[in-house]
Amino acid sequence: MDDLVNKIESLKNSDIKKKITKRIKEFKRINRNSSDELFNELCYCILTARTSAEKCFDIDKTNKDIFLTGSYKEISKKLKQYNYPLASQRAKYISKAFRKKDQLREKIRILQGEDLRYWIKKNFLGIGYKEASHFLRNIGFDNYAIVDRHIVDILVQQKMIKRPKIPYSKDSYLQIEQVLYNLAKKVNLSLAELDLYLWYLETGKILK
Repeated sequence: MDDLVNKIESLKNSDIKKKITKRIKEFKRINRNSSDELFNELCYCILTARTSAEKCFDIDKTNKDIFLTGSYKEISKKLKQYNYPLASQRAKYISKAFRKKDQLREKIRILQGEDLRYWIKKNFLGIGYKEASHFLRNIGFDNYAIVDRHIVDILVQQKMIKRPKIPYSKDSYLQIEQVLYNLAKKVNLSLAELDLYLWYLETGKILK
């Protein structure tokens, strides 16, 4: 663990800190009163399940409108143009999620903490704890951990956890999240910031 703490502290004293700070500010600028903006972020997180973040990032940059206006068939066709795996399934998830677009905004306004994350997980196909946490981080919440394979790899290498079975159960997810919370506290970062530092350490990239 000390080795990981030292690597994070080193990054905090480099130009990477400015880039991560900028990205966190971008997350916080999203308009939580806009059903469309929130829905687009949810769609991005639906797409990231079992797929590389880089591919989803490329799709998200140029195709936001189709998630709001396209039919199931149009969304599926667009995803297939990017050689996106499970295009038909994810298009179905997005089409169904659209029906709860306005409800999503309202729940974000009135729910907090685990109640909010659980509601998102329960109400949208293709969304588990990881994707719900990812979505909430991307709309400016700081207190959820995104437990993906990159993060798990780092924690296993550092002997901070044993490799869990995937998909994670609620209990195992929350246990890993607590490990990350303790690490974040040690290096004086939010969980949102820590995720970006760890992602950079594992991949050399800062996405979203």
